[in-house]
Amino acid sequence: MIHQERLWTKSYIMLIVGNLFTFMSFQMLIPTLPPYIKSIGASELEVGLVTALFSIGAVIVRPFIGFMLEYKARRLLVMVGAVALLIVTLFYPLTNIVIVLLALRFVHGVAWGWSTTANGTASVDLIPNSRLGEGTGYFGLSITLGMIVAPSLGLLLFQTTTFTNLIYVSGFLGVIAIILLALVSYQMPESVANTKRTDLSFSYTGSLVEKAAWFPAVLTLLIAFGYGSIVSFIVIFGNERGIDNIFVFYLVNAVFATLSRPITGKWFDRNGPRGIVLVCAVLTFAALWVLSFSHNSFQIGIAGALLGMGYGSILPTLQSWGLSITPPKRRGIANGMSFSAIDLGIGLSGLVFGFLAGYMEIATIFQISSAFIVLAFLLVWWNPHGRKAANAPEKSTVSS
Repeated sequence: MIHQERLWTKSYIMLIVGNLFTFMSFQMLIPTLPPYIKSIGASELEVGLVTALFSIGAVIVRPFIGFMLEYKARRLLVMVGAVALLIVTLFYPLTNIVIVLLALRFVHGVAWGWSTTANGTASVDLIPNSRLGEGTGYFGLSITLGMIVAPSLGLLLFQTTTFTNLIYVSGFLGVIAIILLALVSYQMPESVANTKRTDLSFSYTGSLVEKAAWFPAVLTLLIAFGYGSIVSFIVIFGNERGIDNIFVFYLVNAVFATLSRPITGKWFDRNGPRGIVLVCAVLTFAALWVLSFSHNSFQIGIAGALLGMGYGSILPTLQSWGLSITPPKRRGIANGMSFSAIDLGIGLSGLVFGFLAGYMEIATIFQISSAFIVLAFLLVWWNPHGRKAANAPEKSTVSS
């Protein structure tokens, strides 16, 4: 019988749950900030800047936090990110000046880029190399569930109470996240513990891109670009087709993403990333086309199930792929690059398809966006690597 290294430690569980509350606190604001800032007099351009400035802030900061993760203890970086997110969130109701709110949104993006990179890297340090795909998948589930549950909760609060009360709930979730993250016993690779700031020279480009993991990052960008059409237009699509129960899509998506994650994570650890990425790309492509032809709750439920199994597993798999071929001390940079690819993909998708939506139906937008999933599939199919991911050899860790 082969002995498996232990994955489910107390610290790993606390980090997953703490990250879930971090994502829920933040994701509640995604669908509610645009209508709020519009209600206080923002122009259409300024409403668009709500997303753009956030994405810019997140992408700009990630090379800096990735560099610090090469030599700094994890606890400090994780806690700074969590506290910064809470502080920025609580500032939103204090002003009705649009330009100030846009500045806050940029700072919020900086805090978000910092927090997601630090939390993701801290999780990898707690996961045994032999279970990297499985462990990263479970950690990614906290992200997926947060992104699915929180926007619906945010919209419900926004429609039934005041924006200030919504912020209070978001802040409360952020406080819970801080408490849970503070209870984690963090680890870090020995190579990081033995590295001093003076041993390194900072290069923005070098800390923005991890060359070893460039291919999974490009795939992540393409997949996120294709998925971005759903993020931007699923509610509008439901209104066009007269589908009242659009929450069914999110609910089924969450269920199937949760059920498939253990299977796909173990598949990655045993067989490498190539096969699972190909299968998940096919499922994601199918989800977009089924969604485009949907006219009732049952049909969007099928689309949600396909997307949960496909998109819900492909991003954690691509992240695990990148991490498995990256030296441990550079994993913070690889994590930052992965998250930046997601932010850029979804952000650019909103801009491009938002323009096209003025000239065609949303269903057609979904079909066009599926071409980017096909492109990712073809790149993986032609790629000679990735048949078996080689885990980075070092895993010795010390407390941080």
